[in-house]
Amino acid sequence: MAGGRTAITRRVRWTAVVLAVAALAVVTGCLPRQVDPNQPTTPATFDVRPGTEEITVTGVAPGNRLSLVDKSGKRLIVLKADKYGQAHFAYIPTALGTYQTGAGQTLPTGEGNSLRPGVYTIRNEDTRPVQVTKTFRVDALGDHPSTALYDLQKGDIGPKGTDRSWFGYVTMRDGEQLSVNVRLPGPPDQGPYPTVVEYSGYGPSNPDATEPGSLIAGLFGYATVGVNMRGTGCSSGVFDVFNAAQQADGYDVIEAIARQDWVLNHKPGMVGLSYSGITQLYTAATQPPHLAAVTSLSVIKDPWLQQWPGGVYNGGFTREWLAERDRQSSAGGTSWVQKRIDGGDATCAQHQQLREQNIDFEDFGKSLVHRPADTDARDLSKLVRKIDVPVYLTGAWQDEQTGPQFADMLDQFENAPVKRFTLFNGRHPDGYTPWVLSRWYEFLELYVHDKVPHMPQAYRDIAPTIFEAQFGVPGLTFEPDRWTQFGADQYDEMRAAYEAEPDVRVIFENGTYGTVPGTPRGTFETTYETWPPPAAEPRTWYLGNQGTLNDTPQRKGGIDAYANDVDDGTKKFFAEPPGYQLLAPLWTFDWKRYEQGDGLSYVTKPFTKDTVLAGPGQVDLWISADELDADVQATVTIIRPDDTEYLVSTGLLRLGDRKARKVVPDPDDLRLARTYSKADYKPLPKGKLVRAKIAVPSFAQAFRAGDRLRIQISSPGRDFGAWSFTTIGAPGAERRVAHFPGRLSKVVFPEVSGITVPATRPVCPSLRGQACRPYQPLPNRTVG
Repeated sequence: MAGGRTAITRRVRWTAVVLAVAALAVVTGCLPRQVDPNQPTTPATFDVRPGTEEITVTGVAPGNRLSLVDKSGKRLIVLKADKYGQAHFAYIPTALGTYQTGAGQTLPTGEGNSLRPGVYTIRNEDTRPVQVTKTFRVDALGDHPSTALYDLQKGDIGPKGTDRSWFGYVTMRDGEQLSVNVRLPGPPDQGPYPTVVEYSGYGPSNPDATEPGSLIAGLFGYATVGVNMRGTGCSSGVFDVFNAAQQADGYDVIEAIARQDWVLNHKPGMVGLSYSGITQLYTAATQPPHLAAVTSLSVIKDPWLQQWPGGVYNGGFTREWLAERDRQSSAGGTSWVQKRIDGGDATCAQHQQLREQNIDFEDFGKSLVHRPADTDARDLSKLVRKIDVPVYLTGAWQDEQTGPQFADMLDQFENAPVKRFTLFNGRHPDGYTPWVLSRWYEFLELYVHDKVPHMPQAYRDIAPTIFEAQFGVPGLTFEPDRWTQFGADQYDEMRAAYEAEPDVRVIFENGTYGTVPGTPRGTFETTYETWPPPAAEPRTWYLGNQGTLNDTPQRKGGIDAYANDVDDGTKKFFAEPPGYQLLAPLWTFDWKRYEQGDGLSYVTKPFTKDTVLAGPGQVDLWISADELDADVQATVTIIRPDDTEYLVSTGLLRLGDRKARKVVPDPDDLRLARTYSKADYKPLPKGKLVRAKIAVPSFAQAFRAGDRLRIQISSPGRDFGAWSFTTIGAPGAERRVAHFPGRLSKVVFPEVSGITVPATRPVCPSLRGQACRPYQPLPNRTVG
């Protein structure tokens, strides 16, 4: 971006660019908002398939204008059919316009307004007389179909005779068909088998490959069902990211699979990490009656927040992930789909035509600079309270792909009868490490298989070979059985003992076990009834002169300044080469330092005793800029006595989105809630100090006696492995942080007690997910 422009000018310019791109799809000659009731019409000959908050139209002439009309006779949007004579209604702009659909077109979304449930008609405005459909209803997410939809599919899904695998389709409530691949541990007539479903937009229904969650469950003797969500793989429908139709499909999939005779107790569970971990939560929130349990690994909290963490645009992993989803959900976008088509799967081939209606979701998300209210329908922190089945969830504080925001919602699973959360420092795939999988297996045995979990020795014998192949470390194996005192006939007693345990398990210093640095196992752990830890006590340090971080405010303070560096947003902490290696035991770091004036640094005195900080934190700043907005980053690190520095956590904030409230009224709970809405957005008063609290996501970190805590304030970037940022503001523009009486900047983190910390400090590198480097002091530039 060119220098010299204010941040607000940049925001206006960016918004104008987005709207200009969207305008390319607008066709001139818009129709009037209100339908003329006296205009001659005739019944429609084209096909309309209303679904959950969406409508698909086929069978019109390419280019024909289709207007969506509500029950009051008001046109909401006009779409021009694509080259196949199709159009898909899912988003409604604020102002009526006519828009071309099809590949390469960008539909306007206004404030991201989804199509509302209700009664509608569709008119083909280019026929004479105008063709009009009968009134039809668009359903809400909670409008479930008759159980006959699922009963009629009994016996149609799954292998027959002596076969153990089957590829086919399951029918959804709106008639769309999702591609399914079933794998059984034996012939159907030797069942029923404990069954799990893996549901995502990757390749879970690919007959020639198995997603990791299903693969592991299959090795444990489970039947597995891989399902591609609508608009992906060989499934029909239009792809969207976590929309209501995908959520409703999850409900339908579970209910249809549950009817099959090979499913134990007619109650399948769900498995998967990342994409297929996230979809479990959306599915469970719809409350399918026959869902047994979910095991969600490495998940997110809110899709909008993934693309805009702290209101700062994530141009790294999230952008790349969305772009890849757009590519793979295009017609024949994956090789296995094309192989199915080339092999004669006419259904799969037919389903590809509607992919022409898929929209560019990376571009869609980028246009939502302010968080629209409609994104609440995809915000898992608001949905998980509806989940009414047992939940097993794991996540890493330093997850380089999905991030740590998931931890903010762990206390929202208020209706789940059983909750087990395993939390640790680590990486995105670490939900599949053996010490974590041991409890995953335990949970599945209890709530899907309905038996006492005793892992057969055969699984333990093969585990080291499998895990070494994946994680590059020899000797990895499962945790020993924890319930040996219970026999196979003591399920009820054992389950009662299990459910009496605390809900939260926190593993510390994952990567330091044994003699091989990076081994995916921790050295000590603790448990809590809830997260954040209920007994945590907030501990405050105040920013001070000469880069100090003090237990009490200084009598005289000052103002320190740093320069905005938009290039920081592109810098990640991996060394090139080898770059980002997902499963390597150790990562090679090039974690770049700041020079004086490029960032600010504040460091505590050495801790006098072992201290554990656990939970979310705040960096509470008095800050100013000469622009009307600015992106700010606060980074938490630990400095060892030998001057080794480890990355702990990072918080981000676009200062215009600084308005915040506490998540709960408890003064010891440091979580912050922001709407990021246009209504709450407030530009900076030029050159004047404002108070802005940067939320630091949850972490659990041991600081041994002699260690020091460091906070750095800077432009976004440098301190991430897979995220990068499009930072606003003029290059070199000054940001000023105050720390004097009346304008005391401070940091607050929750301290927990009762944990014995091992004396041995982790070597660098070893802690999984945490970059490390030799520490170098950073003198602050003082301006007042």
